[in-house]
Amino acid sequence: MAQRILLLEDEPAIADTLLYALKSEGFEVTHVQLASEALAAFRTQAPDLAILDVGVPDGNGFDVCRVIRKTSELPIVFLTARSEEIDRVLGLELGADDYVSKPFSPREVCARVRAILRRSAGRPAAPAQATAATAVGLPLQLDEASQRIRCDGQPLALTRYEYLLLATLIRRPQRIFSRRELMDLVWGDAPDSSERTVDAHVKLVRAKLRERGVAAELIQTHRNMGYSIQI
Repeated sequence: MAQRILLLEDEPAIADTLLYALKSEGFEVTHVQLASEALAAFRTQAPDLAILDVGVPDGNGFDVCRVIRKTSELPIVFLTARSEEIDRVLGLELGADDYVSKPFSPREVCARVRAILRRSAGRPAAPAQATAATAVGLPLQLDEASQRIRCDGQPLALTRYEYLLLATLIRRPQRIFSRRELMDLVWGDAPDSSERTVDAHVKLVRAKLRERGVAAELIQTHRNMGYSIQI
């Protein structure tokens, strides 16, 4: 059965190019031009992945993503003419799996879509947990309100950046974050930090997890890719 793609794009020329490329790759594509239409299509028949243009006439892709994330871990790719770092960081914080700036290569978009679908292991629209921290098999609980992470009900003694790093991974279990993404999401207010900072903090967090009886391997290293929480 062909995998289904939901495409939200209001520019006809871009939409036609992507439709042709995606269909040539064997995908079944539902194309809509409005945010309201995208949400209606998602609720009618959940796709395997959504490609969302950030700027559309009745809203934006960020708002569509927020609504989807309330009930689903559907893989999402943002498509936008805006390339500012703040937009990219916002998209990733909302739970996007990738962010493509215009102009782009349709073949590259197709390649990214296939890679994301492989990583999602065929579970595109599984209902999201009330919080990612309560995912089955995850021994940690993320308390967003108090900004604490608990293990067996007891808070871990984490520094600010250790908390932000671990919370980012917990929110999206099994999603691989590159070092650059983690730098943007966790150390956005510390531009002088290097990517080695990520490795150092992962090492510190693993040590604190071991002290509480949690296997350090909970945080997995993916060679030349980044880090993820595995459940």
